[in-house]
Amino acid sequence: MLFHRRWWVTYLLIYLLADQSESCSHTFNMMINFKVNRKLLVQEDVKFGLTSELFNTLKRGTTLVEYSSPNIAKKFHAGHLRSTIIGNFIANLKQSLGNNVIRMNYLGDWGMQFGLLGAGFGQFGCQEKLKQNPLQHLFEVYVQVNKEAEHNEDMKQAARDFFRQLEQHESEAVSLWQQFREITVDEYQHIYKRLGVHFDIYSGESFHQDQAQEVVQQLQSQGLLKTSEKGTGVVDLSPAGDMSSVCTVLRSDGTTLYITRDLAAAIDRKAKYHFDEMIYVTDKSQENHFHQLFHILLAMGHSWADRCKHVPFGLVRGMKTRSGEVVFLEDVLDEARARMLHNMSQSKTTKEMDNTEDTAEKVGISALIVQDFKGPLLSDYTFDWDRMLQAQGDTGVFLQYTHARLCRSVLAQGDLFKWMLSQLAGGVSIFALCDLYSYDEVLYQSAQDLQPKHLVNFLLKLCHLIASAHRELPVKGSSQVVAQVGRLIVQSVNPYHTRH
Repeated sequence: MLFHRRWWVTYLLIYLLADQSESCSHTFNMMINFKVNRKLLVQEDVKFGLTSELFNTLKRGTTLVEYSSPNIAKKFHAGHLRSTIIGNFIANLKQSLGNNVIRMNYLGDWGMQFGLLGAGFGQFGCQEKLKQNPLQHLFEVYVQVNKEAEHNEDMKQAARDFFRQLEQHESEAVSLWQQFREITVDEYQHIYKRLGVHFDIYSGESFHQDQAQEVVQQLQSQGLLKTSEKGTGVVDLSPAGDMSSVCTVLRSDGTTLYITRDLAAAIDRKAKYHFDEMIYVTDKSQENHFHQLFHILLAMGHSWADRCKHVPFGLVRGMKTRSGEVVFLEDVLDEARARMLHNMSQSKTTKEMDNTEDTAEKVGISALIVQDFKGPLLSDYTFDWDRMLQAQGDTGVFLQYTHARLCRSVLAQGDLFKWMLSQLAGGVSIFALCDLYSYDEVLYQSAQDLQPKHLVNFLLKLCHLIASAHRELPVKGSSQVVAQVGRLIVQSVNPYHTRH
């Protein structure tokens, strides 16, 4: 029986240190030497990766992941990129571990912002411009109406009136809102396709407008709804019940709020999809919102709220394109492709490709994602175009090309891959193989804290080990067996060595 890699060494150290802890107060050095049976390591049919026994203890079921969730009638802002790619990672991870995953995009398609936009479109909007460049025109209208509302009380009142018309299902207001929603979703789907992201369900706040009023009634019947001095409906969250900490769920005019609709959405999803866990992926500024959401759900008697989780993430600093300050995601993706194309054109070893732009697009987006995933999700980080697109070092470019060469040169050889492993039982190469066998531990760690950094840094380390291994297998002057292995690995590590 093989001990699980690395774990038995840890157990031994803990045992030895525990045995010494009561009797020794001085520090000491300890060295453990052991030999690896390289032939056994290479030949043993070890269960690793997703087949590892490590995952036998994981609970599997239905996981609902809510991510991306941009606001309709606005261009996809780069700020929503992190929610989109992190949520997609979590959905992919959960699915690979055997869960039934429901991918949901919960659009911001309701609320007072549409009161502003609806009122503003009546004054500043143009249907012809809406057809030509829909999201750009809506963005311009939204900026204009916000400026107007800053000093015009009539505009603020018009916005409140329009939103009230929406909540009361008045046909003219609903028709205009429906038009905004449809053109926005259509535009967003082009962006998602470029990112390799898809959703099972496009939902939104509007789906739960009526249910939100039902939630208000339930809160009232359970004695949880209080009226504040301002006439708003609140839920007391203070431990002492002294109203020192409250959450507003209803405006004084009777219209609902974001959290009211979130309460309705959570209850509806549980009834409809019978999820075992639900994961929300948003930036860290919404941590208090989800704390309140889960608190109120539990107070209403929904014990499953304990299985709801918020995965927060930090902000990206310095994400700018050459064109200006307002950064839309489409502009960022275009610039990543353009910069990657430029880098490829400057390399002397780049060969002709069937579709250069498509290659640059995929490598550029990979670089964008890898830069985002290398650190802890909760940390802010500074965006750096030059560092992100470097062909060497811990970048997505290096990882992507290493993967492409391995797929083309090694994995495509079928049984030759197994034979090749038998030739790697020495020197630096064995470290690459040992690192590969730790894949299940890395997956398990990511499954526990939902952090992509473990997997990304594992892959980057593996790429560097492969690069070191190929230098140990020189082709020139070697035996035919070593030469063939060497050629395969050389092709796998040089980003611009052969055609993509």
